Amino acid sequence: MYTLLIRTLQTLDSFLAAGIAITAFSLLLYALSFNLRDRVARSFAIILACVVTVFVGEALSSVAHTSELLQFWLHFQWVGIVILPAAYLHFSDALLATTGRPSRGRRRFAIRLADLFAIGFLAALPAGLLVGPMISEATPTPHLQPTWMTWLFALFYAVAMLVSWINFWRAYKRTVTSATRRRMAYLIAGALAPALGSYPFLLFGSGLAARSPLLFWFTVTTSNLLTTFLLVLMAYAVAFFGIPWPDRVVKRRLFKWLMRGPVTASTVLVLTTSLRRLGVRAGVDLSTIIPVIMVGAILLLEHFITLAAPVWHRWLFFGKDRQEMERLQTLDERLLTRGDLQQFLEAILAAVCDRVQVSQAFIATLGTEGIETLIIIGGEKSLESEGLPVSSIRAAASNGNSRAMFAWGEYWIVPLADHIEQEDDLIGLLGVWRNPDQELDHEQLDDLLLLARRAALAIGDRYRQEQAFSSLEELTPEIEMIQRLRAASSYAGTAVLTSPEVPIKNSDLSSFVKDALTHYWGGPKLTGSPLLNLQIVQQTAQAQKESTTNALRSILRKAIEHVRPEGERRFTADWILYNILEMKFVEGRKVREVAMRLAMSEADLYRKQRVAIEAVAQAIAEMEQEAIQGGPPPESNDREIKQKTGEYARGGFLNG
Repeated sequence: MYTLLIRTLQTLDSFLAAGIAITAFSLLLYALSFNLRDRVARSFAIILACVVTVFVGEALSSVAHTSELLQFWLHFQWVGIVILPAAYLHFSDALLATTGRPSRGRRRFAIRLADLFAIGFLAALPAGLLVGPMISEATPTPHLQPTWMTWLFALFYAVAMLVSWINFWRAYKRTVTSATRRRMAYLIAGALAPALGSYPFLLFGSGLAARSPLLFWFTVTTSNLLTTFLLVLMAYAVAFFGIPWPDRVVKRRLFKWLMRGPVTASTVLVLTTSLRRLGVRAGVDLSTIIPVIMVGAILLLEHFITLAAPVWHRWLFFGKDRQEMERLQTLDERLLTRGDLQQFLEAILAAVCDRVQVSQAFIATLGTEGIETLIIIGGEKSLESEGLPVSSIRAAASNGNSRAMFAWGEYWIVPLADHIEQEDDLIGLLGVWRNPDQELDHEQLDDLLLLARRAALAIGDRYRQEQAFSSLEELTPEIEMIQRLRAASSYAGTAVLTSPEVPIKNSDLSSFVKDALTHYWGGPKLTGSPLLNLQIVQQTAQAQKESTTNALRSILRKAIEHVRPEGERRFTADWILYNILEMKFVEGRKVREVAMRLAMSEADLYRKQRVAIEAVAQAIAEMEQEAIQGGPPPESNDREIKQKTGEYARGGFLNG
């Protein structure tokens, strides 16, 4: 019984080690996918990489069949262990800087010193100085022998972790809102997992472990369970850094990522490994059906996750906003797109042709500019050849105030009115080919008018939906600004809320510049650009007494001119960046046309375009810095900015 209990704990520990490695790797992919631009997330990604290294080594060492392979994986673990203290210092410094306390030199010096120590310990690892040879017959499990450098590393590990936790506490004290303070507490508690769960304490407590193997395996198993929970808790707290999304979006995305990644992979791993071991003990070869079981388990788990998603979305993420979020969730199913409208109107026309027994019909939807959509069904001839030119449809649309069916050429015309609006506006026309030898009976006429009302209802709903979308587009810049302010003030303090400008990260500037250049001559990416909040744009708008959109366009034009080399315009190598900006965005030429004119491939054009946009962003950043510092007017520092931008563009051009 005692031996069986120890073996059970050993097996459970190997499963937990593999599960921690899977969870850490999945969370590492999450950090690299969504908020890599944030320094806190990047530092956390390094910690996760260390955890993956440590627990991959632990999981594979538990199934190693030779002493050489076992020793390799035990040494492999130490790569992550050695890097972990320096990674914690980077993480704590980034966290403290995010809360408004950047390094004044001392923390930066300590981090660089820790990096040097880590490099030195890594160099000593393959030489056998950091840890000694493996004790293969050790109880309760094989482990490496400690050396004098192992004790030195233990001191370095403890000091680095102590400094990191001091920084964690300082960052916690700087948080102001209850939500950020709670998440900071989650982060501090979760940070215990990599620090305590990764260090090989067996090197210093092998004697106690040998005397009480059951206590050892119970402690290790409990520690791995706690490490799994705390690691997820830490990842949850870090997921909110550098992200302007609402909290519900972050929670839902992370939870879905965990369910489809670590939970699914770990469950399948435990299931297949357990079945394989049971088959070996029973003397049954299950190798042929293990792949089938693996695939079936993955499909069933993914199916269950998909079916259960609406339930946990409602109960875990919506909270007090459940009613509003459920309404938004059903919007996708009830949305009437342009393609849906066309498909429905084609079905209406097919029903009209079938019910009235005619060969051709059409529906024309009307807008402020005239005909917006013209759908024809039945026959191969156009309306022009049938005696009803498109210009006549416009005339029929203004045929007095009559809303009754009337004849027009070879067609019966049924006006389509939006009866929901009080004005009873004409929104379209339903035309049915008129057979001179046929008279419509009352039943056919009633069906035709019913189909016309349903077509008018669909067109009217589509118009109201477009109006709602237009209102939403007008609100999008303000909503985005509020979300960015909310995210920036969560950890950086409330000072950002009193700033007249919305913070724009340097990493986002190139993206905003690209969007604004794409709609250079007008469009939502220009009129709703976050660049409108730049101080240089506001100053230009006030000085020139024009709108902020025109001011932004002039700033973009000025930044493009900063990329322009001296002299007359040419099509040589040093003019490529300027020519791309001028031809692609200002002149609005197509990509293929610009590539042919500049004698380069489209792929090369896109690479050079990225460098050119970054050069424009650099110029705007220089102008904004001058405006914030209250420097000389833009005209007086053009030469200096142009010189800096030219150096940046040339460097990017050569590297691109």
